[in-house]
Amino acid sequence: MDEVSTALDVLNEEVVRCVRCPRLVAWREQIAREKRASFAGEEYWGRPVPGFGDPGANVLVVGLAPAAHGGNRTGRVFTGDRSGEWLFRALHRAGFANQAESISRDDGLRLQGCYISAVVKCAPPDNKPTPEERDTCLPYIVRELSLLPRVSVLVCLGSFAWDGALRALAAAGHVAKPKPKFGHLSEAIVGPYTLLGSYHPSQQNTFTGKLTEEMFDAVFRRARGVSGVSPDTTES
Repeated sequence: MDEVSTALDVLNEEVVRCVRCPRLVAWREQIAREKRASFAGEEYWGRPVPGFGDPGANVLVVGLAPAAHGGNRTGRVFTGDRSGEWLFRALHRAGFANQAESISRDDGLRLQGCYISAVVKCAPPDNKPTPEERDTCLPYIVRELSLLPRVSVLVCLGSFAWDGALRALAAAGHVAKPKPKFGHLSEAIVGPYTLLGSYHPSQQNTFTGKLTEEMFDAVFRRARGVSGVSPDTTES
């Protein structure tokens, strides 16, 4: 996987330098300057946030975008925010992560059999990228897919990620007709890939009980089963 790792590193360096969306550039940099009071002493990343994980992954987890005070602060997607707390606990329970928390880029977290990315690489105002921003960023996840040769399952966290994954697959030549509908534990075969839907682990969903840990665990159990990855191949 050395060649894959090198190619992903090159792509990620390109992602980090991206300035294609003026609104997102302005917002991510404003957040990095103003900061949240509880993180006032920290240096924010304030740039696009690339994907990360195992270059030999069978499962790609797709999110919406980095959180303003999560990935936009730490430089790693789903790291340092409440959604990430839910995600990494679930990945750890499913055997995809060596630990149950992710707080910084150097916290020792390792993923096995799993790679994590997002449809949009910059933190958007109100967590709502525009369609134009989505489409501008989409080629990055298309390229990520092309550089992850073993990925066969995409776990889409929320309807935006589901739609973005379908658009990315269509751009790669795999068009789903009719368009599969999103729902929790929705499943669709698109070309050589299986899409699995999950409610996003946002506080809006987890605080209200729309998404429970048991529901979230079911998604990753299904992802492991569909991808054919055995638990004993994963570090714990």
